Amino acid sequence: MSSSPLACASCPVRDRAACAALDEGEREELARLGRHRVLAPGETLFAAGEPNDRCATLVRGALKIATTDVEGDERILSLVHPAGFVGELFAPLARFDVVALTASEVCLFTRAEYEAAVERYPELARALLRRSSEDLFGARSLMAMVGRHSARERVAAFLLAMADAASDSPCHPAARFDLPLSRAEMAGLLGLTIETVSRQVSALERSGAIRRHGLRGIELVDAAQLGRAALP
Repeated sequence: MSSSPLACASCPVRDRAACAALDEGEREELARLGRHRVLAPGETLFAAGEPNDRCATLVRGALKIATTDVEGDERILSLVHPAGFVGELFAPLARFDVVALTASEVCLFTRAEYEAAVERYPELARALLRRSSEDLFGARSLMAMVGRHSARERVAAFLLAMADAASDSPCHPAARFDLPLSRAEMAGLLGLTIETVSRQVSALERSGAIRRHGLRGIELVDAAQLGRAALP
């Protein structure tokens, strides 16, 4: 773990994160409150049950929000992609684990100072509310997909979502990207077995929708075909 002052001018998500709602002076003031932190794969940013005294914006990489059931099994609740916000404002204790899936970088703030900034800047509050609504919609969509869709549809929809998350464009998915999850993590998230996930990925590759590169690399060969495979 390492940390350093924030450098907003070179931030790759400066136009997409919640702070994009602020003007330059306001953003500089917010930046003085935070620190840039680097996370190794598997490193925990926030742990369930610990004092909820920090929050963060993801700059690079990918995070998972997870919980552990009574039998000790992890359940991934959602994924966080660059420009995503993590941290439960106005809650005394963290309710979920937030863990780096890949080498990641965040802008880290104390909760008290960020809450004060939200009170001070209504535009920041509205941006966070909009992002929270989008995250809630995504979580509900995932629950609906796992509950009703076939294995092929779940895997195809997941790959499309990862392509969208990896893209710098709001209009087009990334043509090539690395999956942030292992096969086991994908299986847990989608409510499938590891073997089923592997079979469905192989089937999508045989159909010409995707091409695999190494263990986690995915190339979208035919995004339209993958989209059709994701439909119920």
